Amino acid sequence: MAPTLEPGRVVFATVDRPELIAGAVATMWEPEGLSAILPLEIAAAEGLSVDLPLRQITLRIVSALDGVGLTAAVSGALAAAGIACNVVAAHHHDHLFVPERDAERALAILQDLAAGGAG
Repeated sequence: MAPTLEPGRVVFATVDRPELIAGAVATMWEPEGLSAILPLEIAAAEGLSVDLPLRQITLRIVSALDGVGLTAAVSGALAAAGIACNVVAAHHHDHLFVPERDAERALAILQDLAAGGAG
């Protein structure tokens, strides 16, 4: 696992204009509406809440969609450090969204975990 801190900041938002999908990092249809992970700049320009800017950490490991334990290991390590984490599993990689203020610390914890450390 090679955690990589992606550039830029994002926010989670519910959008009512499907054309915003083009700029989204990820989307999910929910009963309440279209949830999107948007670059902060797009969300701000649309007047959406940008109160909780997040950073994306991509786990550069090809993990099986039916694999067991990766999410628990990484979210557990971050939880032990008091870092909130939202996980999105995509086809090729898992992506973690952590508060911007905790991003560098989260990256260091994940790098230690990847190296076989205890945190």
